[in-house]
Amino acid sequence: MPDELNLDKYWAKSLKRPFYIAGPCSAESEEQVFDTAKSLKSIGIDLFRAGIWKPRTRPNSFEGIGAVGLPWLKRVKDELNLPITIEVANPRHVELALEYGIDVLWIGARTTVNPFQVQEIAEALKGVDIPVIVKNPVNPDINLWIGAFERLNNVGITKLAAMHRGFSTYEKSVFRNAPQWEIPIDLKRRLPHLPIFCDPSHIMGKREGLGEVAQKALDLNYNGIMLETHPNPAKAWSDPEQQVTPRQLNEMLGKLVIRQQATDISAAKNELEKLRANIDRIDYLTLDLLAERMDVARKIGAYKKENNITILAPERWDEIIKTRSAKSEEKKLTLEFILNLFRDIHNESIHQQTSVMRDGED
Repeated sequence: MPDELNLDKYWAKSLKRPFYIAGPCSAESEEQVFDTAKSLKSIGIDLFRAGIWKPRTRPNSFEGIGAVGLPWLKRVKDELNLPITIEVANPRHVELALEYGIDVLWIGARTTVNPFQVQEIAEALKGVDIPVIVKNPVNPDINLWIGAFERLNNVGITKLAAMHRGFSTYEKSVFRNAPQWEIPIDLKRRLPHLPIFCDPSHIMGKREGLGEVAQKALDLNYNGIMLETHPNPAKAWSDPEQQVTPRQLNEMLGKLVIRQQATDISAAKNELEKLRANIDRIDYLTLDLLAERMDVARKIGAYKKENNITILAPERWDEIIKTRSAKSEEKKLTLEFILNLFRDIHNESIHQQTSVMRDGED
């Protein structure tokens, strides 16, 4: 059953696809802001972004130019007729953003993770009709993400959208923030009418790979992309490695393939329905086989109980991992998928055996 939000579906449908948001990580000067915006306007960017307040990990880092940059953004809006979005992290930010006519607000990942901060921002927006984009929390918690939308929705904000910017991880990776695509996909399942954007800049943390992440997001039917853009990235005051020039951005966007939704093509829809029916058949067969496997696991549990044998057999688990992993390449399946699948199957088998061993002992 999908979660429910009172969303302005007309607003969501009015967003062109793909919808492009771009601009510098940080507003640094009036000249830098205006020149960047002018270049982006010429290539058809839909919404101009610039960081005014920058929540940083360390206090000695550049934390944004502050409210002094708001008139620069107002100039962009007035002279270039380009809508503006900025990040807000507290009620005072909201008050100033509204005073300067900011068109769209966004809540950053470091704020989304704190329900108290989100609630304060929501209270400051009570009675205001303005779109709000919510970035995923830094940790992979989908309910925390949905909770932010609910808090905003509870005060009357109906023009809501999600921004997928990846999740913090201690693991070494090519990503600055691991995308964990399954989480935004689940968000779309639970909130099907909520527009969702992707922020490849924060997912990658470097220029290399931005196009690939953007393409995957569009292939997953995201509504649009947000990319950080600077006239001279090497001299940017924050996150220089992940910003591109407007010219590089234009080249990147020109290479993206915009695919049609299957629901818009009757022939494709019919073919997909046939293939999905086949998937359904295979899934039900898989469930039958899993049920049969667990029945065997319960019989093993009963035998172990009768003969007073412990449940865990590490050498058997090692054998399963070795033999099933060897099959993964042959079957064109990723090793990670096979390991996760059989780890879950093994855990359920242990649970089934434990249930049999405990039967009658309570």
